[in-house]
Parts: sequence; structure tokens; C-alpha cells
Amino acid sequence: MKAIINVTGYALKRFFLIFPTLFGILTLNFAIIQIAPGGPVEQMIAKVRGTAVSATSRFSSTADLGPSNQVQHTESKSTYRGSRGLDPDFIKQIEKMYGFDNPPLERFKIMIKNYLSFDFGESYFRDISVIDLLKEKLPVSLSLGLWSTLLIYLISIPLGIRKAVKDGTPFDFWTSGIIIIGYAVPSFLFAIFLIVLFAGGSFFDVFPLRGITSDGFDEMSLIQQIKDYVWHITLPVTALVISGFASLTLLTKNSFLEEINKQYVMTAKAKGLSEKKVLYSHVFRNAILVIIAGFPSALLGIFFTGSLLIEVIFSLDGIGLLGFESALSRDYPVVFSTLYIFTLLGLILHIIGDLIYTMVDPRIDFEKRTGC
Repeated sequence: MKAIINVTGYALKRFFLIFPTLFGILTLNFAIIQIAPGGPVEQMIAKVRGTAVSATSRFSSTADLGPSNQVQHTESKSTYRGSRGLDPDFIKQIEKMYGFDNPPLERFKIMIKNYLSFDFGESYFRDISVIDLLKEKLPVSLSLGLWSTLLIYLISIPLGIRKAVKDGTPFDFWTSGIIIIGYAVPSFLFAIFLIVLFAGGSFFDVFPLRGITSDGFDEMSLIQQIKDYVWHITLPVTALVISGFASLTLLTKNSFLEEINKQYVMTAKAKGLSEKKVLYSHVFRNAILVIIAGFPSALLGIFFTGSLLIEVIFSLDGIGLLGFESALSRDYPVVFSTLYIFTLLGLILHIIGDLIYTMVDPRIDFEKRTGC
């Protein structure tokens, strides 16, 4: 009963720490954005000066923008670069469209208030709500993240255990060579190699080069859809798995080696227990703790960070590519909303990881933990 109370109190403490953490991250990034050049207003000004018709077509009424050409060749008092020669009223309307007519502190208060209710507004340049945009891109990132994480764990944990048991043997030596290659070479280089080898680059034309499904996917039967999906996802997932399994395999091996050499294992073997019984009844529970503790960060790393370049290389329209393009175009509602969601998800996953920790090893006492 005391253990349950301790775990519940720790979980609640970590849960309430989510709010100041989110606030601090959003505050820091909002402050950086204010001094970053090339914001949405500047980008719209650049579009107006290059293609005034397409840019001004976003406004509800062009009659209020000035003379017939909506641009007055008079000196503007605007502080924006590139605004010289544009009507100051026109600049103010652009600022109002993007919410930059309010001072920074007021904009920050509005953003925080909306984000508490998960109201992320609309994208500046895509004419769609941020929520709908994220829903549209999420399936691709889910496919990459879930399949990659699942395969990495299915490969790394058995391989790491085998390497620990066979430490110093030829099996350990040769597999270590493969792991070193996987650890040293980033996923995007593996992706390029796979494209050259299997996607019509120079050798074989077996797998598609871009997209997650083929044209006419909705008209296919269920079996055809599964085959088409697997056909498209094979190379991206392979690139992520090859570069991702190395660190987890080494972590698993080292964790099991540390436990295998402890006294309680020697005692269990001396009592006549089989090696398999000792390994999976005693060593496994203790050695797997480190792996479980690292699961949230591993999932987030593969899900959102590791898949960014893979999405770009294979033209997969997912969350990673969306965040990258939004940062380049200064689409602040998308940038801040993805940052908010990813940070919130990361904090929650870390709490879940700690709770799973206690399920694996009930001896853990959170009252003695000094950090949060």
C-alpha cells in the first residue's frame, strides 16, 4: 500500500511539473522567434513585391489596399526590410492578418490561452487549421515511428542478450563489426545507399522511390493495399532500423553482462539452476530496467527526429517534414503547435516509463529519488 502511495505521489508531482516545463519551453522559443529575421510579414512583403496578384488574393478585399495596383510608390515608414515603396496601410493589414498588430506580450498571452484548450489556429500559408494539418500528416510519421521502434526492439534485445551470453566468441566479434557500422553511419546515408541499390539508382529497381502509397490506393482490395503499403514503407523503415538498432543492442549487452557477473547469478548457478532459468528468471528482470527507462526517449528520437531526413529523402509527407518546412517558411502556428505537442508527449512518455520501471522492479522507492 505504501508503495502505491509513493508511486501515485511521484506521478502527480511529475504531472504538475509538465505545465511549468511547457511554459518555459514555449516562452524561450517565442522570445527567440521575435528576433529571428525573415518572419511571415517579411515573407509576404517579398511575395507582394514579386507577384503582387497572388499575394493580395489572400485578402478578403483588395479595394482597401490603395490605388488600382494596390502599391503606392511612396516612402514607407515600416521597419520591415523590403517594404520600401509599399503603402503603410497595406503593411498594417499584413500585420493584422498574421496577428502581428499586437505587441509581443499580448500575442504570447493569446497563444498560451489558446494552447491550454488545444486551439492552435490556422497555418499562415496553407489555408488549413493546424489540427487538420497534423491529422493529415500524422499517419506517415506513425508508420515510420511505430514500425521502426517495434523492429528495433525485436532485433536489438534478443541480439544483445545473445551477445552477452556469447561474450568474447566469434559470434560476438562479427556482430560487433555490424553494430559498429550501424552506429557510425547515420540513417540518411543508409537511405541513400538503399535508394541507389534497390530503388532504380544504379542497380535494381525493386522498391518505389517516393510516397507511402501508390496512386489509386483507395480503389485497391485490402490485400493489395497491404502489399502496396509494405512495398513503399520497406526502404524508409529499413534505413531507420539499421541505424537505430546499434545503440540499443550495445545497451542490452552491457546491461546483461553487468548482471551476469553479479554474485546472485553465481549463487543461482551453484544451486543447480539451468543457464536459461537463471538468465530469464533472475537476470532478465534486473537487466531490462535500463532498456525500459530509455524507451520514451528512443521512441521520440525515432518518431520525430530520426525520421525527418528519411521523410525528406523518400518524399514522405509526414510530421517531420512538416515541421522542417514550417520552420523555414516561419509558419509560426505550425512550429509552435508541433513543439507543444511533441514536448507534452515526451513528458508524458517519461512519466509512463518511470511507472513501468516500478512494475518491473517493485523495490524502487520514488521517495528516495532526488531528481524529477
